[in-house]
Amino acid sequence: MTDAVSFAVVVPTLNAGPAWQQWIDGLKSQSATPDKVLIVDSSSNDATADIAAAAGYDVLRIERKDFNHGTTRQLAAERLGDAEIIIYLTQDAILADQDALKNLLSTFADPSVAIAYGRQLPHRDAKPIGAHARIFNYTEKSEVKSANDISRLGLKVAFVSNSFAAYRRAVLMSIGGFPSDNIFGEDTYVSAKVILAGLKVAYVSDAKVFHSHDYSVIQDFQRYFDIGVFHSREPWLRSAFGGAEGEGKRFVVSELRFLMKNAIFLIPSSMFRTLVKYVGYRMGLIEHRLSKKTKLKLSMHKGYWS
Repeated sequence: MTDAVSFAVVVPTLNAGPAWQQWIDGLKSQSATPDKVLIVDSSSNDATADIAAAAGYDVLRIERKDFNHGTTRQLAAERLGDAEIIIYLTQDAILADQDALKNLLSTFADPSVAIAYGRQLPHRDAKPIGAHARIFNYTEKSEVKSANDISRLGLKVAFVSNSFAAYRRAVLMSIGGFPSDNIFGEDTYVSAKVILAGLKVAYVSDAKVFHSHDYSVIQDFQRYFDIGVFHSREPWLRSAFGGAEGEGKRFVVSELRFLMKNAIFLIPSSMFRTLVKYVGYRMGLIEHRLSKKTKLKLSMHKGYWS
């Protein structure tokens, strides 16, 4: 597949910092070479754009206020009309080995696969709670998901992460592309549309990146508030696939078991964070009752509200 397919890599950036060169080195080492690499930079005030240009990549500069998770990625897709497959990465997702792109692309040999996403490994210095989130969501077993799996997986069937995901461009455009007005979750939005259109989403466990976050308690609240906002503003997701509460319970049990073995002293923090996330999510679901000023304070993606 990698010999025949035309593919591009897209990365939105903002002040990528010292790890940016490591990201570029990871891409340069790949056994599958992209036809084009497009960096969409939100007016970084460090050397991010200059380093990318020096590496030979196309750099599209946009105003920081114009960034939106869906709009920015759709802008890139519209500029890459020659690409059959578009691979999206984030600036902090470091390709783990030289075959990461090749392995991700290989699943498109099945013409019914419209989206593929890779395995995210915790960074080597990740803390236990952040590491578990990656271990839970990105297992060692690959799978291909379709509408037949909705009854088994619920909303999880549409799970995808644009930190490392590939899309058939023609399919992406045929369903209307990435949404322009979502707070985030543009990847889940498109994946859900693909599933409902009768196509498939593949999880490729041997396509790996290092990518994890050690969120603070406040960041946990803000992130889950934004998830609630996303679900509130896209009610068709829960209507078509069911709610996320069951998956949430499974995550909590898994996290407690993980901490019992690896960091038992963090269990009180984990339990408190679970409550914080739940409250954040429920408040996000009722965001229409809140003032814009309040939502701005509660949200992680503050630019969305302006």
